[in-house]
Amino acid sequence: MSLPENPFEIGTDGPTTIVAAVDGSVTSLRACAYAAGLARREHAQLLAVYVASVSALAGSSAAGAVAVRESTEETAKELKELLDRAARERGVAMRFCTRTGDPYTEITRLADEVRADALVVGASEHLGHRLVGSLAVRLVRAGRWPVTVVP
Repeated sequence: MSLPENPFEIGTDGPTTIVAAVDGSVTSLRACAYAAGLARREHAQLLAVYVASVSALAGSSAAGAVAVRESTEETAKELKELLDRAARERGVAMRFCTRTGDPYTEITRLADEVRADALVVGASEHLGHRLVGSLAVRLVRAGRWPVTVVP
């Protein structure tokens, strides 16, 4: 086995961009707080992302689609305001974005776009995810970024 000459090369000593997924749940807000602390200590950029998952049923009627869109927009606005305030108070450079679609697909797409060095997500609070897998498990299995799962 041949070892690299310098295993601690410059540029691999810490994250520069951290993506934190938030959905308003207690665990996602804890995850974002953890990511903010990590970003502050590492002088990294924090990108908080809210992915609105629109079910097929919501699109079955125009009224349902409008109600879901309005609810999603309100949730995103409240999360952005909450996180912006918390980031300012802690001196953390944070951006917030909203995506619509499958959370796994949108988070991985965003992480690729911004060349994220790390992902932070909250542990799933859904009992069913213990059986079929959670977002966190899917992100870990992707094996493209270090993923921290916050309980």
